[in-house]
Amino acid sequence: MEEINDLYDYGLKIYQNTKFFKFSIDSILLAEFVNLKNNQYILDICTGNAPIPLILSTKKSNIKIDCVEVQKDIYDLAKKSIEKNKLTNTIRVFHKDIKDFQSEKKYDIITCNPPYFKATETSQKNQNEIKRIARHEILLTLQDLIEISNTLLKENGTLYLVQRSDRFLETIKHLEKNKFGIRKITFVNTKVDVPSQIFLIEASLSKKSDPKFYTLNTFNLKSYKNIFNKEGTR
Repeated sequence: MEEINDLYDYGLKIYQNTKFFKFSIDSILLAEFVNLKNNQYILDICTGNAPIPLILSTKKSNIKIDCVEVQKDIYDLAKKSIEKNKLTNTIRVFHKDIKDFQSEKKYDIITCNPPYFKATETSQKNQNEIKRIARHEILLTLQDLIEISNTLLKENGTLYLVQRSDRFLETIKHLEKNKFGIRKITFVNTKVDVPSQIFLIEASLSKKSDPKFYTLNTFNLKSYKNIFNKEGTR
């Protein structure tokens, strides 16, 4: 069932479908994690119903955002959300497989909340095809994503990812193989006394790795807006 909801407390609306999936806290955290400047050109891969581009549009003026979604039903939700919020001059959404996507110029920033789970023969997969593609690496692997980001970013451009903590070492390996320097890592704790399940990472193309490590506890937060401007989380 299609519905329109508030996009957290950003003053925006977002179209969702209860048969598919709703935007998650992961997307909010990633959008807040991005170090955004005016006049930048941004690409959001695996955009879903576009929560990350919508949030980023509230952060700085004169930015331009492209977003890519491979699943038509989800692309339609993103398109409606962008139109509903009167952001068609800021955000463009493309119904494309990112492997086939081409841009007229390279990007300053790429963001992605990718499929988290490997699609092995023995892995449990959702019976709903849309959820299955969104959550499992059926159409796009982590390695694919990082290799594609290498070709679409400007020199010294920045990639921002959210990923499962148990894939941390794998993520670092693919980034360094593709000439990304690791700049910032934040491990996110969502429950007391439970190991981190996700992390956020900032990596810059053709820069040396010089990572700064942080932790973020979300279990006692009342708002995620501008959270990474606080001491100890940026």
